[in-house]
Amino acid sequence: MKLLADVGLIGFPNVGKSTLISVVSNAKPEIADYHFTTLTPVLGVVSLGEGEHFVMADIPGLIEGAGSGAGLGHEFLRHVERCRLLVHVLDAAGSEGRDPVEDFETINAELAQFNPELSSLPQIVAANKIDLASQEGLERLERYIKAKGCDFYPVCAPIGEGTKQLIRAVAAKLKTLPPVKVYESAAVPPELFEKRRNTGFSITVHDGTFFVEAEWLLGVMRRVDLNDYESLQYFQRLLVSSGIIGALEAKGIKQGDTVSIYDFEFEYVP
Repeated sequence: MKLLADVGLIGFPNVGKSTLISVVSNAKPEIADYHFTTLTPVLGVVSLGEGEHFVMADIPGLIEGAGSGAGLGHEFLRHVERCRLLVHVLDAAGSEGRDPVEDFETINAELAQFNPELSSLPQIVAANKIDLASQEGLERLERYIKAKGCDFYPVCAPIGEGTKQLIRAVAAKLKTLPPVKVYESAAVPPELFEKRRNTGFSITVHDGTFFVEAEWLLGVMRRVDLNDYESLQYFQRLLVSSGIIGALEAKGIKQGDTVSIYDFEFEYVP
């Protein structure tokens, strides 16, 4: 998927993004200490009560050089492009031998190199692993981050310490930001789908990307909010029931390949 979230979690591998999203949302990512262990963004719905919620994406861990394509850098960075807000997760303790200040600078440099507009996205910093950090080091990091104009929230993700304050701050910030431009959400009548499905679809492959065209599907996309979690699930079921997924598999699509349907892109996961 290419950015179906209000909020993107960014940071180096193993800083605790997967743990954080599993604690604050309904996401259940695989969690392990491997570089690039998360190979596709994990979406989670963060519920705030009384029907209020937002969607958060755990963007796979980045490395230095990602902006110029190192590793899977471009594949990962493209998921950040439509986020309204970034939560930059730092290892406040430097438990892997890196300085969190340098991590902050490096990740932001990679964002700017990939797309200068990304560096202007608002960021909130979640300083994770505070149980391992020294008080002096944590205070130094907080001074630095605030001097950069970012809000700073110390957290210990595994036990949830500080996460409620972080999520409240994220929700408050989102209310000040313009909404993602989406089509008006509406249910698609089954008879409309059946009628349009009969017109079929075409699939072409160019530079490793699978392009799907279907007039009836374009009509569906104009009526469904693809930034809404449940609507996205409906759309994915539609792709299966219409035979598009089967046709993609027949054309040899593999896990991690990109599918483009007009202005919507997603990463194929069987």
